Amino acid sequence: MSHDLHSSDLRLDSVRAAYQDGRQTPRQLILALREKAAALNPDYHLFIHLLSATELEPYLAALENSDLNDLPLYGVPFAIKDNIDLAGIPTTAACPAFTYTPERSATIVEQLIGLGAIPLGKTNLDQFATGLNGSRSPYGACPNSVLAEYPSGGSSAGSSLAVALGVASFALGTDTAGSGRVPAALNNLVGLKASKGLISTAGVVPACRTLDCVTTFTATAREASQLLGLVARLDSRDEYSRSNPLWNDASAFGAPRPFRFGVPRAQDLAFFGCEQGPLLFGDAIDRLTAMGGEAVTLDLSPFLEAARLLYDGPWVAERYSVAGELMEHNPEAVLPVIRAVLSKAPAVTGVQTFRAHYRLQTLKALCDKALEGLDCVVTPSIGRPVTLAELEAEPVLRNSELGYYTNFMNLLDYAAVAVPSAFMDNGLPWGMTLFGRVFTDHYLLSLADALQRHTGLPVIGGHAPNLSAPTTVARNDMARLVVCGAHLDGLALNWQLKQRGGRLLEVTQSSADYQLYALAGGPPFRPGMLRVAQGGVAIAVEVWELPSRELGSFLTGIPAPLGLGKVQLADGRWESGFICEPYGLEGATDISHLGGWRAYLSA
Repeated sequence: MSHDLHSSDLRLDSVRAAYQDGRQTPRQLILALREKAAALNPDYHLFIHLLSATELEPYLAALENSDLNDLPLYGVPFAIKDNIDLAGIPTTAACPAFTYTPERSATIVEQLIGLGAIPLGKTNLDQFATGLNGSRSPYGACPNSVLAEYPSGGSSAGSSLAVALGVASFALGTDTAGSGRVPAALNNLVGLKASKGLISTAGVVPACRTLDCVTTFTATAREASQLLGLVARLDSRDEYSRSNPLWNDASAFGAPRPFRFGVPRAQDLAFFGCEQGPLLFGDAIDRLTAMGGEAVTLDLSPFLEAARLLYDGPWVAERYSVAGELMEHNPEAVLPVIRAVLSKAPAVTGVQTFRAHYRLQTLKALCDKALEGLDCVVTPSIGRPVTLAELEAEPVLRNSELGYYTNFMNLLDYAAVAVPSAFMDNGLPWGMTLFGRVFTDHYLLSLADALQRHTGLPVIGGHAPNLSAPTTVARNDMARLVVCGAHLDGLALNWQLKQRGGRLLEVTQSSADYQLYALAGGPPFRPGMLRVAQGGVAIAVEVWELPSRELGSFLTGIPAPLGLGKVQLADGRWESGFICEPYGLEGATDISHLGGWRAYLSA
């Protein structure tokens, strides 16, 4: 495999800059990449269908009548896993007998083309997206982009290779049990499994309809955030589509503040004999700590039990609902290893299904509780890399090892991102996964971006990442609130925060720009904090954290003259907090000299 794999930088901003500077046109780039992909395909089997020059022409012609400034993804090349529809091009799901030609593209593909992106072709996958390795395809096994004796990872095998081998800026995959994260980990890519329903699955061949997610492969977390910000929309074509809360839009991507992350207990970690894995995972934890993270030990056992439900439980019947009819009428059309996985499905009963759902709900309650007070959890992306020879010898066992850390996340409805963190001694990429509560996608990508900046690992083609720190602060589903009076810990109205899931983060002071007044009336007796141009002092305050969804009800319950605005803290930060309208100071007593409400109450 002596091809020139990595001749250009295809990151979103790099492609855009090349077009803006006139160094390249979409037609030049896309046709050159098509030739490059055609040259790579005999060795890597990454495309099932590479679009011909004739098939590409309508997309190229459409761009020539468009303005670069009107299309965020103008001329950006992307690849599509071949279980996702592209109008007029066969969808195979890596099963020739299953093939159909859709008249309409999947919603996500329509969105991307509407934004200016150009599809290069349909990529290879583990048949019916059942597998985590990339070797279960009649179109050929996909070797790793770095070391050919290892697999690419799957099931989104060809999609990861399209980005890793430098023929697409990004690629679409799907993820039901890790299919968008395992191949990312093995090929030095960022693999985003967004919260279920954020990216439409309309026009996607289901693996498990209730669990499936469309994923993206990119060189950097920043690009993954850019793409998610463009396509996360409620889709009437997809009954499982969900609206994205506003705390999780593209503006939530930024530089993370100090954070708390869960680390699995030693007894919950499995590396399956890989000696480097524990060392690399330890290094990754050290990096997160150096970035301002606080490691908290987490019991991973309920998460792992949920993972076992996926293949040992009734969800195999959900997979069978897609391929089962074909298996019954034409068993030879389905690969033996896939038939073996799906063969137990017909015996699954309704009673077993409901019992498994009840157990899953019990486990989810335990897992959700474990995530309280944490910003994310970190795990290795895979236990250990397995060779193609090992997969051939023990296909089911080795495949399940690859999914040890991934199988539970869709079942439990979490967001997850796989991010490169090291290279093994043999040159194989190694990565970790950050996961967290549903709809914290951009926050997780912010942490992944910070990690990429911290490690400085080369991205595709050996390019330096050259990532500047974001100027904004990363946000998740928690809001910060500065309190200065009756809402302080243990005081009369503090229960209003605690009943909303509030948690005390720090005891600190405001900047020296405020006056504090004891307002007339009560009980409850309340202070008013007013920012002044001169004569101000620092006031004792607390910073609390509460779920963003609770902030509206809290705000509407605040009586005049108080309200929420921006308060400056002693270190210069501005946070949302209690402020007082000037008219409310009539009859109030200036207590600024005491420095805080507690001091006043005890005076």
